Amino acid sequence: MKRFLKVLLARRMAATPIGAALLALGWLLNRRRRKHQSRPGPASRPARSRRRPTHH
Repeated sequence: MKRFLKVLLARRMAATPIGAALLALGWLLNRRRRKHQSRPGPASRPARSRRRPTHH
């Protein structure tokens, strides 16, 4: 359902020039973030969490 709503919103935004520019900007930023996350390295190791794990 969430993915469906995202698609509807993206289609609506793509119909306007400003919306299309915002979608392109968001796409570029997400692409850049994913590229940095996939690169292994000592600095990219996640810090230990102090929270206890929750059991579902």
